[in-house]
Amino acid sequence: MRVSRSQPVEGQIVPVDHTSSSAGHGIGTIKVLLAEDLDLLRSALVSLLSEEQDIEVVAALKCNDKVIQVAMRLRPDVIVVDVDLPCTNGLSTVRDLRRRLPETQIVALAAAKPAGLVQRLLAADVLGAVDKNAPAARLLEAIRGAAKGELVVDVNLAVAALAVEPNPLTPRELEVLRLAADGASGPEIAERLHLSPGTVRNYLSKVINKTCARTRVDAVRIARESGWI
Repeated sequence: MRVSRSQPVEGQIVPVDHTSSSAGHGIGTIKVLLAEDLDLLRSALVSLLSEEQDIEVVAALKCNDKVIQVAMRLRPDVIVVDVDLPCTNGLSTVRDLRRRLPETQIVALAAAKPAGLVQRLLAADVLGAVDKNAPAARLLEAIRGAAKGELVVDVNLAVAALAVEPNPLTPRELEVLRLAADGASGPEIAERLHLSPGTVRNYLSKVINKTCARTRVDAVRIARESGWI
């Protein structure tokens, strides 16, 4: 008979029974921390994972700075992080977690587009990358695989990463474009980067030419879809 377990709400920490063992997987209970910005999706994922005898959700949080703090305190076996919008901090959170908790494995939830984001995600040394359109069983497989040190990456994500065009923009051009994407005007960008307005215009013109865009807005769109910014 399956024993029902309480489900964590955002920020709630649930005690884990370290003596329990997984059924048929050869490892103990897998402690999972979940980072997902969308409340509905986070609740659904908690419900899904809590149904599994060998998985225990120890915390369910939005993808913000609190994830790092809680993870360092709880030391989960696996952290599931959504790296897609609106989880804008997802990829940076993955990088921070890899640096601060190298013994904890990460499974990322992503979509095949923008493909550049997938490429940067795989370069961040995650053991699991699951397409958000994949069946729920795929996420469970990735979590169990990551807990055992196995790499589980959806084929369509891997293909998308391989198909990415190389980034033609220089670091300075990317810096200017990121500020433009955040809504900064030409004079504001010049002031923040200690450049002349004419130099900023030149950088933006080069960006538009290199991305084959029609306008600055179009260049921002192309760079985002390519995962360059």
